[in-house]
Amino acid sequence: MSHALGQDAWRATGLGAPTDIDAFQERIAHLEQQVADLAAQLGERDEDLVAARATNRELMNQLNSRPHRSR
Repeated sequence: MSHALGQDAWRATGLGAPTDIDAFQERIAHLEQQVADLAAQLGERDEDLVAARATNRELMNQLNSRPHRSR
């Protein structure tokens, strides 16, 4: 009984491990997966941006290499 009272007192001070540690671990796993998913999305968007910039450079080079018409 003294052990149980000691555990209760320990938790009441906020120094002990939370009683619902499994829920926290599940939440951590969920958030880690979310971070991984968002990192993958960011990587894809970075690739798209690099491709768009390359296309833009190519188009600008083509436009700038055409002979200019006088008005």
